[in-house]
Amino acid sequence: MTARELTWFKSSYSGTQGDDCIEVAIAPATVHIRDSKDTTRPDFTVRRDGWTHFVRFATGR
Repeated sequence: MTARELTWFKSSYSGTQGDDCIEVAIAPATVHIRDSKDTTRPDFTVRRDGWTHFVRFATGR
């Protein structure tokens, strides 16, 4: 799947003033992460279980 074929979501915490933020796109086996300020750069891809562990760690859950 290419970055153009994915549906990207920005964090609900992201501001509209150009704040630092990421976007994610969820595919069947992977999660794609990219810089919302420069979407022309390559995205970073992790397995879904890795993303789940990261989110749990980051939120303290």
